Amino acid sequence: MKRLIRDTVFTRLFGLVVASLLISHLISGLLFFTFAGDHPPPPPHYDQHGKLMPHQHHGPPPLPPDFWVAQVLQLMAVSLLAWYGARRLVQPIHQLTRAASRLGDNLEAPPIAESGPDETRQAARLFNQMQDKIRLQMAERSRFLAAVSHDLRTPLTRIRLRSAQMHDEELQTKLSKDIDDMASMLDATLAYLRDDAQQEHWQMLDITALLHVLAEDAEELGHEVAMSGDADSLYTLPASLRRCLDNLLENALRYGERAGIVLQQQDDRIQIDIRDHGPGIPEERMASVFEPFVRLEESRNRHTGGVGLGLAIARDAARRMGGTLTLHNADGGGLIARLTLPLDARKAVLYQD
Repeated sequence: MKRLIRDTVFTRLFGLVVASLLISHLISGLLFFTFAGDHPPPPPHYDQHGKLMPHQHHGPPPLPPDFWVAQVLQLMAVSLLAWYGARRLVQPIHQLTRAASRLGDNLEAPPIAESGPDETRQAARLFNQMQDKIRLQMAERSRFLAAVSHDLRTPLTRIRLRSAQMHDEELQTKLSKDIDDMASMLDATLAYLRDDAQQEHWQMLDITALLHVLAEDAEELGHEVAMSGDADSLYTLPASLRRCLDNLLENALRYGERAGIVLQQQDDRIQIDIRDHGPGIPEERMASVFEPFVRLEESRNRHTGGVGLGLAIARDAARRMGGTLTLHNADGGGLIARLTLPLDARKAVLYQD
């Protein structure tokens, strides 16, 4: 059952202050009524015959309405100050939470402000240092892999030249295919590493026009692609979005022969479904296909199975734009790649909780 009030540090602090105020008011009121002191006896009362009426015990006199109004105003004023103080106190914690939630998707996010009490400033400082170390490690890894991939081109070129001097044409053909496969893997690896380190600027993009262009380009190459739906322009990273959609459409045409693109807008988000009509993906392998160099096609033929980086690049691009990429097996057969993006992806990345 969903909570009506979220269990946060803010609600706990605010509730504690308000509860303490209520208890203090109740105690003061109880003490006032209990120890209000002796009151002078009321003047004697006589009946119409002049006979003295018996004395009746009276409690403390009723409090004037101004007293209760003052109590309510005091409670409201202190509650407002408690709300403001609790909100200011937990603001650095919220900031740290948002930064931690986007760390895995965007290592280039700006450092968080070191504000608040000593404990939160120290936590923010340590978080910024950790982010810098992770960024340096990832950059070093990318440079290392890029250098290795680049240096491998030299021996591949020598092997290609030497294979051309072979007299066995059948062996020469097989060796050339192996060299082409290795060169394709190197190209894909370099593209993946360049995409991981690429810096882009946020821009407005007509997503409907972009999808129509992708569908028309695929049709010019002899593929069957159907496009339907429209949506407003969105604020996004154009190159990352184009690369993400290119990889998804390429996978759909490779495994499903024909593809269908459905574009929908739901409030402040858009949804892009790219469906193929291939064999689909086993449910137990749905998560593993997003890992780099993982392929469902068991052969090592790059023309049938690819290198295994397309979905990894597409998912990384979706995360960088503040969106999600999921895969679902369609009811009538085939696979649906669903890309969900906010209309203003920049805000989703900077302020996601």
